[in-house]
Amino acid sequence: MATVLDEIIEGVREDMLQRMEQTPLDEMKKRARQQKPALDALAALCGASPETVEIISEVKRSSPSKGELADIPSPADLAASYEAGGAAVISVLTEQRRFKGSLADLAAVRERVNIPVLRKDFTVDEYQIWEARAFGADLVLLIVAALDDETLKRFLDLTHQLGMNALVETHTVEEIERAKAVGAKIVGVNVRNLKTLEVNNGHFGELAAHLPADAVTVAESGVAGAQDVAAYAAAGAQAVLVGEALVKSGEPTRSVRDFREAGAAARAEFLNRN
Repeated sequence: MATVLDEIIEGVREDMLQRMEQTPLDEMKKRARQQKPALDALAALCGASPETVEIISEVKRSSPSKGELADIPSPADLAASYEAGGAAVISVLTEQRRFKGSLADLAAVRERVNIPVLRKDFTVDEYQIWEARAFGADLVLLIVAALDDETLKRFLDLTHQLGMNALVETHTVEEIERAKAVGAKIVGVNVRNLKTLEVNNGHFGELAAHLPADAVTVAESGVAGAQDVAAYAAAGAQAVLVGEALVKSGEPTRSVRDFREAGAAARAEFLNRN
């Protein structure tokens, strides 16, 4: 029986093949090489100090679990509001069927902000990595559950060859070990089960001890407010990815600031305990 992840990936492949017909890989590689060098997302997520908890702020119109989230007439304006609040990275959904995103959104955000931009999509082919760079992304998402070990390593290597970083997303101890094996430097734990879409915020804390000590650790999903950011920070997260809570807040700049403050206070307590 196909999972939600399987169904999403099937659609991603179909849409990618249509884009490849319009812009073949060789042409996409040419466009990628003409881009300005990628910004250092790893440095941005490391933060100014050990007590800092960085926020990856997401441009997200819709989701498979919640449906329509927000009308975003200008992704660039929203991203600029995030940057003004102190966001370290802007995440832009580019999957079009379930998330209503686009590469046009990515390009618009890249043009507007001066911080790293993550192409948030389901990467299943190297074409998408070249495409991400061609549209200005500094960071791509690699979901361990969607890739075998050889492909994960190859995609991560290509990402680095293009000067970018990768957020390597995990959901289990076994997937964390696979991320470690390929040398991932930014490792996320998504507390949403991509096969069922259920969310368990405590899942990050359950897996935190297994995360690599030499990588930036990111908590993904499940943030409704500052208290959730604080809880992730208290469990050891160095960065938190937030989508729904920010696009629905009405005050994105203030919300990012509040999330950073809550995270920093909890992170300081975590460091004192450890």
